[in-house]
Amino acid sequence: MVVDAALQGGAIAIQLREKDLSARALYELAQRLLPIVHSRRAVLLVNDRIDLALTLPIDGVHLAQTSLPPAEARRLLGPGRLIGVSCHTVQEAIEAQNGADSLVLGPLFFTPSKAAYGPPVGLERLREVRRHVRLPILGIGGITASNAAQVIEAGADGIAAISAVMAADDPAGAVHGMLHAVKSGLAVRARLEGPVRADPD
Repeated sequence: MVVDAALQGGAIAIQLREKDLSARALYELAQRLLPIVHSRRAVLLVNDRIDLALTLPIDGVHLAQTSLPPAEARRLLGPGRLIGVSCHTVQEAIEAQNGADSLVLGPLFFTPSKAAYGPPVGLERLREVRRHVRLPILGIGGITASNAAQVIEAGADGIAAISAVMAADDPAGAVHGMLHAVKSGLAVRARLEGPVRADPD
């Protein structure tokens, strides 16, 4: 199973985004995934389906711009569940702070799964969003081990990937390679930002 392999590679979250499944089939799939994900001390998020998150011990939801507003999702889910929101613009990112725990920004690079929605937003958009929001930002869209470090250096706190893992011959190796790149990006960013100094009395 790709999910188990991704977790073995170091993934800390799995997002369930089977948009074509019936509510019953999605419920049953989530039931099967939960023990696998939780046994690796990772979290399971489901796209949109707040009802499913309230029914099963799912760790949170991921919302699109067409979903319920994050503040309403928070009201329904309470403080204990995670809420992530897909954003494409600075304004969407600013608005998502009202209720969300994290933002997913993209697509940063070209990816076939998002080609119908327009061109990539690029790393400059990521830098701009980083200047305006304090929530954790995950970059998404065409991310691989070869460009993940750039995403982190531009201001993301982490990455999300679909095809780079799902289509890989070795999903665990693909995740491991991207995590190595993330650590490299964090190290570069730390050097560029320098030490944080307290203001003198």
